[in-house]
Amino acid sequence: MKDDVKKSDAPAPSDPPVSVGREDFIARHGLWSDEQILAAKEVHKHITIEGLQVVRFSFADQHGLLRGKSLMADAVPGAFRNGINIVTTLLAKDTSHRTVYPVFTEGGGFGMEQMTGAGDFIMVPDPTTFHVLPWAEATGWMLCDIYFADGTPVPFSTRRILQNAVGDMAEAGYDFTAGLEVEFHLFKLNDAKLDAADATQPATPPDVSLLAHGYNYLTESRFDELEPAFSIIRKGLMELGLPLRSTEVEFGPSQCEVTFQPAGGLMAADTMMLFRSATKQIARRHGYLATFMCMPQLPNLFASGWHLHQSLVDRKTDANAFMPASGAELLSPLGQQYVAGLIAHARAGAVFAAPTVNAYKRYKPNSLAPDRVAWGRDNRGVMLRALGGPGDGATRIENRAGEPAANPYLYMASQVLAGLDGMTRALTPPPPTATPYDTPDADAMPRSLMEAVAALRDDGFYRDKLGDRFVDYFVHIKEAEIARFLSTVTDWEQAEYLEMF
Repeated sequence: MKDDVKKSDAPAPSDPPVSVGREDFIARHGLWSDEQILAAKEVHKHITIEGLQVVRFSFADQHGLLRGKSLMADAVPGAFRNGINIVTTLLAKDTSHRTVYPVFTEGGGFGMEQMTGAGDFIMVPDPTTFHVLPWAEATGWMLCDIYFADGTPVPFSTRRILQNAVGDMAEAGYDFTAGLEVEFHLFKLNDAKLDAADATQPATPPDVSLLAHGYNYLTESRFDELEPAFSIIRKGLMELGLPLRSTEVEFGPSQCEVTFQPAGGLMAADTMMLFRSATKQIARRHGYLATFMCMPQLPNLFASGWHLHQSLVDRKTDANAFMPASGAELLSPLGQQYVAGLIAHARAGAVFAAPTVNAYKRYKPNSLAPDRVAWGRDNRGVMLRALGGPGDGATRIENRAGEPAANPYLYMASQVLAGLDGMTRALTPPPPTATPYDTPDADAMPRSLMEAVAALRDDGFYRDKLGDRFVDYFVHIKEAEIARFLSTVTDWEQAEYLEMF
């Protein structure tokens, strides 16, 4: 939440009725920390002084999409006491927003009484995530965590999964830190396809055109071509207070990259959620389309990736725990164990880094997108790129396997859990390589979403750490997506078979 409060001649408001009364849901179940209780009072001041009319309450669903409700400002104190009811079927949807569980059967297809009959669960606001949205008139925003009516956490909450993972790492004596390096495409929106015939599920994709040609990588002239549109988005992100580090032009046509300052794991994931949502909303309001789809089906485009930089901070010394003592090693012994864990669980965790059918078209030999599990020093061909060295407090590992559409909570949680396993078991990574595409012993990354989902389904490690219920749930959601893909006749099939046979 912003530390500053907009100055006003209006009298200071009184504190809101936050978590008072024994019957209040949030207080009764002890769902807020002291920090959140204090933050709620500050939020009330922001709402009053800045004259906000509406506040959006959102939670991150299984796909890393924001879903929620908008409340009038005078309803916020009630939400701060009892949360906001929202339908459980949102947790049963695939990427087409189709409900893929039989929710009107006993247990709703989940084997859980709370999921029967398309009833409600409860969004509990996290007041520490409050922002005023600069592009939406008199509108505030905050993230929520999700609970059932008896106060128990919903087991399909991806934000809670990351909270638990970073908590486990903290108990081991380390704080997980992440830096975001995210590529995306920014297009001119020519036709939004809003005829009634286009309102299919999913809808007809819009017609778009480029804002700039590609290939002039990191040239100032190409950056300036994108700047008129990019500056609108950047302004909005800066007004949100997001920790922007750089905005860049990428190699492909109409392709951009944004990097953020390192932050604690949960904060970094929250930042990714708000960044993606804000970028798409701001772009659309100004006649552009921002897409985090890995490889849009337009001629001459290049795939976009999400490179996740990660390190650990020793909670006792506040020092970077990956920093090696000498130049003879890429990382400290602990850092090498962490890398060994990432390598050991890379295939099973691939679906968290790359959760769409489209993402696997990015992995190709001898490219900047890794198609095998290897690591090395400052090498953009490996999956895990070691950066830094002795005396460098920014020493870190960059995982280059992710796509920008990944759910940030699951992507980061998969890394934390795998790295912690490597530390716990004192695993040793294979030797680093300078020739990642000539490393015969390296495991191949999954070649498709189908292969990645199968790797997770059969994996004992993530079942142990995330629970059978969540793994089976996530696999079911992705298999519904795969089934629709496999039942769709594609342009490739039409060209390959129509005339021949």
